[in-house]
Amino acid sequence: MSFLIQNMRIRYLTNLQMWKSSDGGSSFREITTPHGDNHDLWIDPENPYRMIEGNDGGACVSFNGGKSWSSIYNQCTAQFYRMDLDTQFPYRVYATQQDNTSISVPSASEHGAIPFGEYTFPGTGESGFIAVKPDDPDIVYIGAVGSSPGGHGALQHYNHRTRQLRLINIWPEEHYGWADRDLKYRFSWTFPISFSPHDSNTVYACGNHVFASRDEGMSWEALSPDLTRADDSKLDVSGGLTVDSSGAETYGTISTFAESSHQPGKFWAGTDDGLVHLSTDGGKHWENVTPKDLPEWAYIYCIETSTHDPDVLYLSATRYKLDDYRPYLYKSVDGGKNWKNICGNYPENEISRVIREDPKNPGLLFVGSETGIFFSHNDGANWNRLGGNFPVVPVYDLKIKDDEMVVATHGRSFWILDDLNPIRESSRFKAEDDFHFFPPKSTFRRTLNWSTNLFMGDGKNYSPAFGIPGTSYVSEDKNGEKQTRYLDLGENPPQGVIFHYVLNDPENSKLELQIFDSKGNLIDTFETKQEDKVSGQTENDDEEDKKPALTSSKGLNRFVWNMRYPGPAEKIDKTLEKKRYKALGRGEMGERGGPTAMPGTYQAVLRIENTKQEHHFEILKDPRLETSEEDYQAQFDLWMNIRDQLSETNRLLNQLRRIRREIHVILERPNLQKIQVPDELSSFKDNAEKVIQKLKVLENELVQTKNETPSDRLRFPVMLRDRIEGLISVVAVAEAAPPQQAHEVFQHLKGLLAEKTSSMQQLLSVDLVTLKELAQKANIQFFEE
Repeated sequence: MSFLIQNMRIRYLTNLQMWKSSDGGSSFREITTPHGDNHDLWIDPENPYRMIEGNDGGACVSFNGGKSWSSIYNQCTAQFYRMDLDTQFPYRVYATQQDNTSISVPSASEHGAIPFGEYTFPGTGESGFIAVKPDDPDIVYIGAVGSSPGGHGALQHYNHRTRQLRLINIWPEEHYGWADRDLKYRFSWTFPISFSPHDSNTVYACGNHVFASRDEGMSWEALSPDLTRADDSKLDVSGGLTVDSSGAETYGTISTFAESSHQPGKFWAGTDDGLVHLSTDGGKHWENVTPKDLPEWAYIYCIETSTHDPDVLYLSATRYKLDDYRPYLYKSVDGGKNWKNICGNYPENEISRVIREDPKNPGLLFVGSETGIFFSHNDGANWNRLGGNFPVVPVYDLKIKDDEMVVATHGRSFWILDDLNPIRESSRFKAEDDFHFFPPKSTFRRTLNWSTNLFMGDGKNYSPAFGIPGTSYVSEDKNGEKQTRYLDLGENPPQGVIFHYVLNDPENSKLELQIFDSKGNLIDTFETKQEDKVSGQTENDDEEDKKPALTSSKGLNRFVWNMRYPGPAEKIDKTLEKKRYKALGRGEMGERGGPTAMPGTYQAVLRIENTKQEHHFEILKDPRLETSEEDYQAQFDLWMNIRDQLSETNRLLNQLRRIRREIHVILERPNLQKIQVPDELSSFKDNAEKVIQKLKVLENELVQTKNETPSDRLRFPVMLRDRIEGLISVVAVAEAAPPQQAHEVFQHLKGLLAEKTSSMQQLLSVDLVTLKELAQKANIQFFEE
């Protein structure tokens, strides 16, 4: 309860709802908040109308005494219990969410950030496991104790195609107010649900028994007896001063379940009262295989079966509810009959929740704890904390998808480690090595929506792409590179190939990364940023033309190649431009990059001083598309031709502007009027002005010189260079072959550019030669072109 300093008769009470009393507590009225289960309230002592309120949905602010509140959808505070991934591309992440609905979020979006509009809500699961059908991601099973009607052990079946939710509880009888001992079956707040790895039509769910359904929950078969201690002293009605039978305190239940991926019908079940059972015959017979040195009443949180060896499995347990914060981690090499403690140097005061083995590297383990993630390269002999930008937060579940690890936290939403290769390879890096270049993971080509980042400014932004609301900030990291921080959007994975490398002694180290195609042709080269010791400026400080630079920090470094070939070989010389303006918007297309690399095999070579390391890597086709190799080649070829025509256009512009500038320099020489041959001087000046005028006409045909702001392109005619560059959007907008009309427009524009090139050649061979001759007659020193 909170009081107003200014008026002690005004009191606020936070509970399931929030209440206010104006008469010292004799009566209360409800104050609605954005979410239920209100926990905390701060009232500004100087301004009682200003409040911050905390609830199960997040935090919200009021400036009018609770009449209205700010949104809770601008902070990543979701508390997830258990998680699953589907087989779509990009894959989606599913989880049950404390005091909310179950949720499904894409791991990537074509809009450059993941908007709320792409979330879906499969059921109303708050607390339980969630399982997506492996061969049909539209079918989801959700544990929903505490957030669903239908009786005890709420179990939901959701069909995303039909948007229909069915209740398929194993025993759908109401339980409120009853002691656990009086229930036919007991289901915990978070009861296991999983599909058989051998039959996607078989789903398992666990109460105090193991159950199976082969008809989408229309009927259930018990595969085990009660596998718990069923201690009667732990099966009373829950609650303290008052009865609270929501289901959150139901004990004597199975807490984790696994079927061997190698042998159908080989099951392990762990309970919340510290037992582990094994069945090798589909549940007909069960054997108690609890680790002998595991203290009583441990909560068996996770049993992880190895994909590498049918006899290997891992177990994680915790006794934090008994004020025991030690970790309990075990490995078995005989199917669970014998166990070895693998806590090693794992911190003694870090509880162990979920444990996972890397499906690619045997013995590479990950454990989610109360404060983060730990990993081991050697089956638990040694443990290290996973660092980086991962927050200090309870980790309730982990899943590994190819080369990525997805994390469900209890308070900071979903996180994805987008490249596991550095962890997989880090044991091979020796302390005495100068550097180590990790093999890049395979990367899918995905074209973002053309409007992505179109209007992203340097401060606060309100939309990552057309029609997509979302707030973000652009700031610089410690290396001076721009990065985007999203407030109410999910962060997209990097749009490119990720390279990781470790430097032992980066002092004065100059790095060079070269990318080659499958035929050994050099695509691009990237280097460390070289700083001018005098000016403090770095190479290529122009923001528009800035090329990504390699970092050279001690330890792990990261670089993302956007899979683009270099832009035009000839850039516009900005020193020759009379007026500079930025193009309309900052989208993904334009001349700053050439074509996107085609799907195929590439090579990366990292050099430091006289040492190099190299790896091959794959760029993969978007599996959703039917685009053929011929289609990709047609796109690449036309895009490359456009790029080369842009380069020729830039060359012409630079040349004519350079000539014009030199002529102006000659005409503005202070001693020009002292020349003793006035007739020749006059003739030179007249011809010089004519040449300047012809150059100006040619320049105006190539570019719109009236443009000063981005919107000026809407006021004045688009000239040849912008017409050539504009064709890139038609070619690059999709992962597809360009339409025939794009080729026709290109040939048309190429012909026009050839005419301008011919005009320039005429000017050089005739007009400029004549001007040089007149300069010679007038004793004027002319420039060399």
